[in-house]
Amino acid sequence: MSEEFKPIVRIADVDLSGDKNVAYALADIKGIGVNTAYAICWKLGINPNIKLGYLSEAEIKKLDVAVRDLAKLGFPGWFMNRPRDSQTGKDMHLIGSDLLVKVKMDIEMLKKIKCWRGIRHMLGLKVRGQRTRTTGRTGMTVGVQRRKK
Repeated sequence: MSEEFKPIVRIADVDLSGDKNVAYALADIKGIGVNTAYAICWKLGINPNIKLGYLSEAEIKKLDVAVRDLAKLGFPGWFMNRPRDSQTGKDMHLIGSDLLVKVKMDIEMLKKIKCWRGIRHMLGLKVRGQRTRTTGRTGMTVGVQRRKK
């Protein structure tokens, strides 16, 4: 552990606060949650409870490489956020803008094949089977009058 403090640390093209614990700072990266961050720290032998700004350059480099490719750390397929990807068939863990683009492409594919979920996305309705009778209403209210004073 180095003694110099870095207020901002760049990992996976994201500026992270050096004031946060390592696990919670890593969780600020899109696609990495707190549990995933703890698992990464344990695999690399880094204490997840120390401040990110106090890590050495070598440890930061190890974290950066690990976050970009979780498969190399030996995590099982169910731990990834894209197990058995529909195009490649591989277990992948995407982060940042790659994750956002892939999710958007998945939704566009659902719309294109006109499956149930795709139609719900097209219409702007709830997709996962929630009730819509009372919730999810948008726009102006209809048929409601104020009481006269």
